[in-house]
Amino acid sequence: MLTLPPSVRVFLATAPCDMRKQFDGLAALVRSGLGRDPQSGDLYLFRNRRGDMLKAVFFDQQGYCILAKRLCRGTFRVVLDEASASGTDVEMTATELGRLMAELSFHRPDTHS
Repeated sequence: MLTLPPSVRVFLATAPCDMRKQFDGLAALVRSGLGRDPQSGDLYLFRNRRGDMLKAVFFDQQGYCILAKRLCRGTFRVVLDEASASGTDVEMTATELGRLMAELSFHRPDTHS
């Protein structure tokens, strides 16, 4: 279980990512693809096209850290509303991140009816 301080924000990239990327490649994606500062202390989450792997990158004031999870069976389900899906990333809570990692699903209902 990952425990995050309340000050840490979590951003999920909406587009699939090449999971061969490591520290510098993921930091570059945060900078150029998401338009955010990879050294802000926030956690940036990426998933692959098949949906069976997640990688998270964050900076802890000493250097970059990567967390990865690859499923043996099934996929991570990410369901976003149209407004969220049209952007480069979506902010999620630590609770939503925990639910995604434990239940393998993240559902952001459409609230723009």
